Amino acid sequence: MENVDLLTALKKYAVFSGRARRKEYWLFTLLSWLLYIAAGILDGLESTAEESSELWGTLVTLALLVPGLAVAIRRLHDIGKSGWWMLLWLLPIFGPIVLLIFSLMDSQPGDNQYGPNPKEIL
Repeated sequence: MENVDLLTALKKYAVFSGRARRKEYWLFTLLSWLLYIAAGILDGLESTAEESSELWGTLVTLALLVPGLAVAIRRLHDIGKSGWWMLLWLLPIFGPIVLLIFSLMDSQPGDNQYGPNPKEIL
């Protein structure tokens, strides 16, 4: 079984091919939220009453944009869907709900056109 840790998605920074297990996707999501919270705290500490600072939040967003997109596309590959399904984010309400449901689905058993099932790799 493939070893998945908190930084697996970051190690595969711009890898859009292959498959990502639910665990890899949700650990990346957890890491992202923790970094956004820390950035929000730092931005809050740096801002004044007249001026708001969003420097840290912007830096975190830029740093996580490519690996976030990559792990989401690999997650879609894991359930047998094309990465083009990410365009559902453009549909208000409906699109994000469908993508959330996709991210919660179990891996497609066996190999698919995107590669071997990461759960079955020894």
